[in-house]
Amino acid sequence: MQIGKVVGSIVSTQKDESLVGKKLMIVKIINSDEQESDREEVAVDTVGAGIGEYVLLTRGSAARNIFPNGVNAIDASIVGIIDSFEK
Repeated sequence: MQIGKVVGSIVSTQKDESLVGKKLMIVKIINSDEQESDREEVAVDTVGAGIGEYVLLTRGSAARNIFPNGVNAIDASIVGIIDSFEK
């Protein structure tokens, strides 16, 4: 898993059928010191995250396996909203 910050959303009227009805968010990857990297991901939101929130991001087969119907077009999913960071 990775830590990210939601920085925007995506609206796409033409997309793979497996993505219909799924909320797509832009997530900037950050480290545990809350420092942002230059890397951004588009992720399917499974938890109702909003812009400005810190989230847990999973990728690859772990992101796809959240959906029981065998969604194939997903490479990243938001699976949690972070309440606080502790070191």
